[in-house]
Amino acid sequence: MWFKTTLVAISFAVAAHTAQAQTVYKVGSTPTGTPFTFLDAKTNTIQGVMVDVIEGIAKDGGFKIEIQPMQFSALIAALTSGKIDIISAAMYGSPERAKVVDFSQDVYAYGEGLVVSDKDTTDYISVQDLKGKKLGAQVGTRYIDYMKSSGAPSEVNAYESLPDILRDVTNGRLDGGVGDYPILSYNIAQGRFPGLRLVQSYKPAVVGPINIAVTKGNAELLEKINTGLAKMKEDGRFDAIKKKWGL
Repeated sequence: MWFKTTLVAISFAVAAHTAQAQTVYKVGSTPTGTPFTFLDAKTNTIQGVMVDVIEGIAKDGGFKIEIQPMQFSALIAALTSGKIDIISAAMYGSPERAKVVDFSQDVYAYGEGLVVSDKDTTDYISVQDLKGKKLGAQVGTRYIDYMKSSGAPSEVNAYESLPDILRDVTNGRLDGGVGDYPILSYNIAQGRFPGLRLVQSYKPAVVGPINIAVTKGNAELLEKINTGLAKMKEDGRFDAIKKKWGL
Protein backbone atom coordinates (compact mmCIF):
# COMPACT_ATOMS: atom_id res chain seq x y z
CA MET A 1 0.00 0.00 0.00
CA TRP A 2 2.83 2.37 0.95
CA PHE A 3 4.58 1.57 -2.34
CA LYS A 4 1.49 2.34 -4.42
CA THR A 5 0.86 5.56 -2.53
CA THR A 6 4.46 6.62 -3.10
CA LEU A 7 4.19 5.93 -6.84
CA VAL A 8 1.01 8.01 -7.06
CA ALA A 9 2.69 10.86 -5.18
CA ILE A 10 5.70 10.73 -7.47
CA SER A 11 3.45 10.76 -10.55
CA PHE A 12 1.63 13.84 -9.33
CA ALA A 13 4.93 15.54 -8.53
CA VAL A 14 6.32 14.81 -11.99
CA ALA A 15 3.13 16.05 -13.65
CA ALA A 16 3.17 19.22 -11.58
CA HIS A 17 6.83 19.84 -12.39
CA THR A 18 6.18 19.30 -16.13
CA ALA A 19 3.27 21.74 -16.07
CA GLN A 20 5.38 24.33 -14.26
CA ALA A 21 8.27 23.86 -16.67
CA GLN A 22 6.10 24.25 -19.79
CA THR A 23 7.37 27.13 -21.91
CA VAL A 24 5.05 30.09 -22.40
CA TYR A 25 5.38 32.14 -25.59
CA LYS A 26 3.92 35.61 -26.06
CA VAL A 27 1.99 35.84 -29.32
CA GLY A 28 1.37 39.18 -31.01
CA SER A 29 -2.00 39.46 -32.73
CA THR A 30 -4.27 42.26 -33.92
CA PRO A 31 -7.75 43.26 -32.71
CA THR A 32 -9.04 44.42 -36.11
CA GLY A 33 -8.48 41.64 -38.68
CA THR A 34 -11.77 39.69 -38.68
CA PRO A 35 -11.96 36.74 -39.33
CA PHE A 36 -8.22 36.13 -38.93
CA THR A 37 -7.84 38.04 -35.66
CA PHE A 38 -10.23 40.34 -33.82
CA LEU A 39 -11.24 41.49 -30.36
CA ASP A 40 -14.27 39.56 -29.13
CA ALA A 41 -16.22 42.12 -27.10
CA LYS A 42 -18.07 39.39 -25.17
CA THR A 43 -14.91 37.77 -23.81
CA ASN A 44 -12.49 40.71 -24.23
CA THR A 45 -10.04 38.31 -25.89
CA ILE A 46 -8.46 38.07 -29.34
CA GLN A 47 -10.17 35.39 -31.43
CA GLY A 48 -10.11 34.23 -35.07
CA VAL A 49 -8.45 31.92 -37.56
CA MET A 50 -4.85 32.65 -36.59
CA VAL A 51 -5.62 32.33 -32.88
CA ASP A 52 -7.21 28.92 -33.43
CA VAL A 53 -4.21 27.86 -35.54
CA ILE A 54 -1.54 28.90 -33.04
CA GLU A 55 -3.51 27.35 -30.18
CA GLY A 56 -3.62 24.03 -32.06
CA ILE A 57 0.09 24.24 -32.82
CA ALA A 58 0.88 25.02 -29.17
CA LYS A 59 -1.12 22.02 -27.98
CA ASP A 60 0.79 19.70 -30.33
CA GLY A 61 4.13 21.36 -29.56
CA GLY A 62 3.82 21.10 -25.79
CA PHE A 63 4.00 24.82 -25.05
CA LYS A 64 1.58 27.49 -23.86
CA ILE A 65 0.77 30.85 -25.40
CA GLU A 66 -0.32 34.28 -24.21
CA ILE A 67 -2.02 36.44 -26.83
CA GLN A 68 -0.80 40.05 -26.81
CA PRO A 69 -3.11 42.46 -28.72
CA MET A 70 -1.39 45.22 -30.69
CA GLN A 71 -1.69 47.26 -33.86
CA PHE A 72 -0.55 45.55 -37.06
CA SER A 73 2.16 48.15 -37.70
CA ALA A 74 3.76 47.37 -34.30
CA LEU A 75 4.05 43.59 -34.72
CA ILE A 76 7.46 43.32 -36.39
CA ALA A 77 9.08 45.80 -34.00
CA ALA A 78 7.60 43.97 -31.01
CA LEU A 79 9.02 40.66 -32.25
CA THR A 80 12.50 41.93 -33.08
CA SER A 81 12.75 43.77 -29.75
CA GLY A 82 11.78 40.67 -27.76
CA LYS A 83 8.46 41.96 -26.45
CA ILE A 84 6.75 38.99 -28.10
CA ASP A 85 7.99 35.60 -29.34
CA ILE A 86 5.55 34.85 -32.16
CA ILE A 87 3.37 36.77 -34.60
CA SER A 88 0.13 35.02 -35.53
CA ALA A 89 -1.95 37.44 -37.58
CA ALA A 90 -2.93 38.16 -41.18
CA MET A 91 0.65 38.95 -42.17
CA TYR A 92 2.32 38.20 -45.51
CA GLY A 93 5.66 36.47 -45.25
CA SER A 94 7.17 38.95 -47.69
CA PRO A 95 10.87 38.94 -48.69
CA GLU A 96 11.33 42.33 -47.01
CA ARG A 97 9.97 41.09 -43.68
CA ALA A 98 11.90 37.82 -44.01
CA LYS A 99 15.12 39.84 -43.72
CA VAL A 100 14.36 40.56 -40.05
CA VAL A 101 12.12 37.67 -38.92
CA ASP A 102 11.70 34.01 -39.84
CA PHE A 103 8.41 32.78 -41.30
CA SER A 104 6.59 29.47 -41.09
CA GLN A 105 5.23 27.49 -43.98
CA ASP A 106 2.22 29.11 -45.69
CA VAL A 107 -0.95 29.16 -43.63
CA TYR A 108 -3.37 30.68 -46.16
CA ALA A 109 -3.09 32.80 -49.33
CA TYR A 110 -5.09 35.71 -50.77
CA GLY A 111 -4.76 39.23 -52.24
CA GLU A 112 -6.20 42.69 -51.74
CA GLY A 113 -9.84 43.67 -52.13
CA LEU A 114 -11.44 47.01 -52.98
CA VAL A 115 -14.40 48.52 -51.14
CA VAL A 116 -16.38 51.54 -52.38
CA SER A 117 -19.71 53.18 -51.63
CA ASP A 118 -22.67 51.16 -52.91
CA LYS A 119 -23.64 54.32 -54.84
CA ASP A 120 -20.48 53.82 -56.91
CA THR A 121 -21.45 51.15 -59.47
CA THR A 122 -18.21 51.21 -61.50
CA ASP A 123 -16.70 47.79 -62.22
CA TYR A 124 -13.11 48.59 -61.28
CA ILE A 125 -10.64 45.95 -62.43
CA SER A 126 -7.21 47.27 -61.48
CA VAL A 127 -5.50 50.14 -59.71
CA GLN A 128 -5.25 51.97 -63.03
CA ASP A 129 -9.04 52.31 -62.98
CA LEU A 130 -8.70 54.30 -59.75
CA LYS A 131 -7.00 57.35 -61.28
CA GLY A 132 -7.81 60.51 -59.37
CA LYS A 133 -9.46 58.60 -56.51
CA LYS A 134 -8.76 59.14 -52.83
CA LEU A 135 -8.02 55.79 -51.21
CA GLY A 136 -7.24 54.43 -47.77
CA ALA A 137 -4.92 51.53 -46.96
CA GLN A 138 -3.50 50.05 -43.77
CA VAL A 139 -0.09 51.00 -42.39
CA GLY A 140 2.47 48.19 -42.59
CA THR A 141 0.80 46.35 -45.48
CA ARG A 142 2.18 45.82 -48.97
CA TYR A 143 -1.04 47.23 -50.40
CA ILE A 144 -0.31 50.79 -49.35
CA ASP A 145 3.12 50.73 -51.01
CA TYR A 146 1.67 49.24 -54.19
CA MET A 147 -1.11 51.82 -54.39
CA LYS A 148 1.30 54.71 -53.86
CA SER A 149 3.87 53.42 -56.36
CA SER A 150 1.20 52.91 -59.04
CA GLY A 151 0.69 56.66 -59.31
CA ALA A 152 -2.98 56.15 -60.17
CA PRO A 153 -4.91 57.34 -57.09
CA SER A 154 -4.62 61.05 -56.34
CA GLU A 155 -4.17 60.25 -52.63
CA VAL A 156 -3.41 57.11 -50.61
CA ASN A 157 -4.00 57.77 -46.94
CA ALA A 158 -2.52 55.56 -44.22
CA TYR A 159 -4.72 54.06 -41.50
CA GLU A 160 -3.99 51.89 -38.47
CA SER A 161 -6.99 49.60 -39.00
CA LEU A 162 -9.40 48.45 -41.68
CA PRO A 163 -12.52 49.47 -39.71
CA ASP A 164 -11.20 53.05 -39.73
CA ILE A 165 -10.84 52.86 -43.50
CA LEU A 166 -14.33 51.44 -43.95
CA ARG A 167 -15.84 54.15 -41.77
CA ASP A 168 -14.21 56.88 -43.87
CA VAL A 169 -15.46 55.29 -47.09
CA THR A 170 -18.94 55.20 -45.54
CA ASN A 171 -18.90 58.86 -44.57
CA GLY A 172 -17.45 59.98 -47.93
CA ARG A 173 -13.97 61.00 -46.76
CA LEU A 174 -12.52 58.32 -49.06
CA ASP A 175 -13.55 57.12 -52.52
CA GLY A 176 -12.42 53.61 -51.70
CA GLY A 177 -10.54 51.38 -49.31
CA VAL A 178 -8.02 48.62 -49.99
CA GLY A 179 -7.24 45.74 -47.65
CA ASP A 180 -7.15 41.99 -47.14
CA TYR A 181 -9.91 40.53 -49.30
CA PRO A 182 -11.18 37.91 -46.79
CA ILE A 183 -11.34 40.51 -44.00
CA LEU A 184 -13.20 43.03 -46.15
CA SER A 185 -15.54 40.31 -47.42
CA TYR A 186 -16.31 39.10 -43.88
CA ASN A 187 -17.07 42.61 -42.61
CA ILE A 188 -19.36 43.41 -45.55
CA ALA A 189 -21.14 40.03 -45.32
CA GLN A 190 -21.79 40.55 -41.60
CA GLY A 191 -23.54 43.84 -42.36
CA ARG A 192 -21.20 45.84 -40.16
CA PHE A 193 -20.75 48.59 -42.74
CA PRO A 194 -24.03 49.13 -44.62
CA GLY A 195 -23.72 51.35 -47.65
CA LEU A 196 -20.47 49.77 -48.81
CA ARG A 197 -19.79 47.43 -51.72
CA LEU A 198 -16.98 44.92 -52.20
CA VAL A 199 -15.97 45.28 -55.86
CA GLN A 200 -16.19 41.75 -57.26
CA SER A 201 -14.66 42.72 -60.63
CA TYR A 202 -11.43 43.98 -59.04
CA LYS A 203 -8.42 41.71 -59.67
CA PRO A 204 -5.83 41.67 -56.85
CA ALA A 205 -2.27 42.58 -57.80
CA VAL A 206 -0.57 41.86 -54.47
CA VAL A 207 -1.25 38.18 -53.86
CA GLY A 208 0.66 36.12 -51.34
CA PRO A 209 0.53 33.81 -48.35
CA ILE A 210 0.11 34.66 -44.69
CA ASN A 211 2.58 33.07 -42.31
CA ILE A 212 3.40 32.80 -38.64
CA ALA A 213 6.60 34.65 -37.67
CA VAL A 214 9.27 34.02 -35.03
CA THR A 215 12.45 35.80 -34.03
CA LYS A 216 15.24 35.51 -36.59
CA GLY A 217 17.29 32.37 -35.96
CA ASN A 218 14.84 30.64 -33.59
CA ALA A 219 14.98 27.37 -35.53
CA GLU A 220 13.67 25.22 -32.68
CA LEU A 221 10.42 27.17 -32.29
CA LEU A 222 9.99 27.48 -36.05
CA GLU A 223 10.29 23.70 -36.41
CA LYS A 224 7.60 23.16 -33.77
CA ILE A 225 5.29 25.59 -35.57
CA ASN A 226 5.85 24.03 -39.00
CA THR A 227 5.38 20.51 -37.64
CA GLY A 228 2.17 21.47 -35.85
CA LEU A 229 0.80 23.35 -38.86
CA ALA A 230 1.48 20.41 -41.18
CA LYS A 231 -0.24 18.04 -38.75
CA MET A 232 -3.32 20.28 -38.50
CA LYS A 233 -3.61 20.44 -42.29
CA GLU A 234 -3.19 16.67 -42.55
CA ASP A 235 -5.70 15.62 -39.90
CA GLY A 236 -8.46 18.03 -40.95
CA ARG A 237 -8.30 20.48 -38.04
CA PHE A 238 -7.21 23.34 -40.31
CA ASP A 239 -10.12 22.71 -42.69
CA ALA A 240 -12.46 22.79 -39.71
CA ILE A 241 -11.03 26.17 -38.66
CA LYS A 242 -11.51 27.58 -42.16
CA LYS A 243 -15.11 26.34 -42.20
CA LYS A 244 -15.74 27.82 -38.75
CA TRP A 245 -14.69 31.28 -39.93
CA GLY A 246 -16.25 31.16 -43.39
CA LEU A 247 -13.07 30.89 -45.50
